[in-house]
Amino acid sequence: MVLERLKRHSIQVLSLVVGVVIWQILTVKGVQFILNFNNLPTPVQVGQQFYQLIGTKTFYIDIGTSLRRIGISFLFAVVIGMTAGIAMGRSRLARDIIFPYIEILRPIPAVAWIPLSIIMWPTNEASILFITFLGAVFPIAINTMQGVQQTPELLIRAAATLGAKRFSVLRHVILPSALPSISTGLAVGMGVSWFSLLAGEIISGQYGIGYFTWESYELIRYPDVVVGMVTIGVLGTLSTSLVRLAARLLLRWVPPEQR
Repeated sequence: MVLERLKRHSIQVLSLVVGVVIWQILTVKGVQFILNFNNLPTPVQVGQQFYQLIGTKTFYIDIGTSLRRIGISFLFAVVIGMTAGIAMGRSRLARDIIFPYIEILRPIPAVAWIPLSIIMWPTNEASILFITFLGAVFPIAINTMQGVQQTPELLIRAAATLGAKRFSVLRHVILPSALPSISTGLAVGMGVSWFSLLAGEIISGQYGIGYFTWESYELIRYPDVVVGMVTIGVLGTLSTSLVRLAARLLLRWVPPEQR
């Protein structure tokens, strides 16, 4: 088991190394075939710029600001999304009332929400949090609803027959059964929330890694642009991994292939 995991990680690392080497070759040679690599910074230039940025206070302020926005927005999305999903999964009336809004609003991209959010909310910070919240809440709500609906009715009736109250049935039967689907929704929601956050920061932010990336582009600091992109990718991967790890700890009773 350990050897198999080590082998997989080795392949993943090797794949990334090969990608960086190809990137270095394409940029050094200035390849212009379909894509133009002539003006792109090399991995060495990006690494040097990253080394300089980690010694500045502003870079950490941008990262901390984005993480704070993600944390606040995601927390609200979890509470509201799971509540709505449980209600839709257990009540046809609640589903008929809530689900049409989700289906209409869910396809709207985060960028399209920016003008209205700026108008509706008193500050740019609040509008960014709102846009980030919208990115996370829909996947969480839908996956929670599906998980609740897939709970075997036989288990629910058995618990009720044994005298369990509605809240006890929800806590001890429905939520554990729906947890694999909920964990998927949380992981997807975290990924989408980063996309939404960056859209909001680019348009109306003053700090944040998305704002840093866009400002670097406007100032023609291309190595900084790539540093911002890589930082976004790493932060998004780590936050999603934390969500999956937390879900895995709660799903220890579930077979690994079903998690």
